[in-house]
Amino acid sequence: MSQFTINILFVGASFLLYFGIAIWARAGSTKEFYVAGGGVHPVLNGMATGADWMSAASFISMAGLLAAGGYGASSYLMGWTGGYVLLALLLAPYLRKFGKFTVPDFIGDRFYSKTAALVAVVCLIVASTTYVIGQMTGAGVAFSRFLEVDNTTGLIIAAIVVFFYAVLGGMKGITYTQVAQYVVLIIAYTVPAVFISLELTGNPIPGLGMFSTHTESGLPLLTKLDQVVTELGFTAYTADVPNKLNMVLFTLSLMIGTAGLPHVIIRFFTVPKVADARWSAGWALVFIALLYFTAPAVGSMARLNLIDTVYPQGVDAPALPYDERPSWMQTWEETGLIQYSDLNGDGRIQMYNDSGLGAAQAALATAEAEGGDVAAATAAVEAARSAHSNVLDGKFDGAGWQGNELDVNKDIMVLANPEIANLPPWVIGLIAAGGLAAALSTAAGLLLAISSAISHDLIKRNINPNITDKGELLAARISMAVAIIVATYLGLNPPGFAAQVVALAFGIAGASLFPALMMGIFSKRINSIGAITGMLTGLVLTLIYIFIYKGWFFMAGTANFPDTADYWLFGISPLSFGAVGALINFIVAFVVSSMTAPPPAHIQELVESVRSPRGAGAAVDH
Repeated sequence: MSQFTINILFVGASFLLYFGIAIWARAGSTKEFYVAGGGVHPVLNGMATGADWMSAASFISMAGLLAAGGYGASSYLMGWTGGYVLLALLLAPYLRKFGKFTVPDFIGDRFYSKTAALVAVVCLIVASTTYVIGQMTGAGVAFSRFLEVDNTTGLIIAAIVVFFYAVLGGMKGITYTQVAQYVVLIIAYTVPAVFISLELTGNPIPGLGMFSTHTESGLPLLTKLDQVVTELGFTAYTADVPNKLNMVLFTLSLMIGTAGLPHVIIRFFTVPKVADARWSAGWALVFIALLYFTAPAVGSMARLNLIDTVYPQGVDAPALPYDERPSWMQTWEETGLIQYSDLNGDGRIQMYNDSGLGAAQAALATAEAEGGDVAAATAAVEAARSAHSNVLDGKFDGAGWQGNELDVNKDIMVLANPEIANLPPWVIGLIAAGGLAAALSTAAGLLLAISSAISHDLIKRNINPNITDKGELLAARISMAVAIIVATYLGLNPPGFAAQVVALAFGIAGASLFPALMMGIFSKRINSIGAITGMLTGLVLTLIYIFIYKGWFFMAGTANFPDTADYWLFGISPLSFGAVGALINFIVAFVVSSMTAPPPAHIQELVESVRSPRGAGAAVDH
């Protein structure tokens, strides 16, 4: 049986399961569409939250980031994990006790203002749309490889699948679908990792195998990895980061963004009681930890396996001839996510840190072909060639290497890992189903957050308060369909790979929604004017900073400055600016509130009541 057939069987079986659940759990009311009827068991909600949380960025892209960046990329792991703890301890129980459907519901009532709710809707839509771009990008990567189609076709297939079960089932269908998706994705992630850990270290627990002895060399695995990557001119895998400020801000941005993302917060409105919200948060943390404990091992082992593939006799021996490349590499080349250029014409695959020479040469070729700034591109090639000649005392220049010849998209590392390690075909089919489950589960949750913000918070609260339950449900489904179309279009030309796009979304949510939620719960003095001003300031400043480097509204070719450390303000990456935006949000809100009238007495009493551990009601419509 061919690998393609096996992939179809695994992916097809999982999709039949998801569609069956969506039909079985079809939402018949707005309460079922928004909060699954409010009666989900805490363990099931914890599992669904884990699937909602462990997106394409976690499943597909995070290990790829760790593979490429080593310790320097661990901010993703620390930020996302720490942020979930913040969410579980500081927000989830209190928002659940407030007893409303959505985050804008809470902000609108707490800050006694329709304007505040509208601003929250805008913040939610911007953050969630950015986030869903990353999910659609990841889903497109998975579909393109395992259905053996190009990336654009894969993205369109993903959009159609999400449209079917998310629009049909709402939160009720999504919840029980995500329970199934969690089971699929965690099995798919851990089984290949166990195989690879056994193969490389003899230890069946990947998280421990990463710190065990590399069987072939007799060295600790991380020591062996440091050795081979430095011999190829890369920074040591375990090396510290040079810019501590950026790393701290990035980690903090991910943490507060996690706690401010509405698609996870809304999950805590689906359980019957506040105590259930706490328990489901605890269970979700357990389910998330199963993957996050394994991810660093997957990243490090994938990096080592890839290098061993390209240099089968060691990094000092001749590289792999291109004509002898393995079948998995040929298949990924067809998707465009692996690219090879024989820059020195020797027919072998040189993969190493070329000081930017290969990229500069490609830019020069593009400039010559399309009429760009050839002089500037030529100067860049000469500068890169000079740097290339000095690396490791001219080792690469002396070998006749003219630049890095293999470009591997970071988003493919987890999906390609079982193939790189020559694992059985059924394992490859399993990880295909898992990668798609991760991307689609989070995409569905995000789309639900967007649709509920439009139909419930925008239309029902502000435009047509007398809309019928049936009309609101229709509006929710239409808005979700539109959101899918927009996300698919932007996913065709994303502003980065999956985890980078997700990090941008976290920064936007952290800079706009998180401060308002925190101040709404823990400060009786913050009034509506302060909250509105703070949210708008945090959102606008963060978006402007991101757009300057990533392109306006993420449109290719519209960036004002190159997205490199040389051009960042005070060395702060656009991915890290959410923490700065949040700080400015807090300051503006406090200053404006202190200069204006305090909230009404009944609002201050409401804040006091929300912080009390007892007396929560069910999630209600209004």
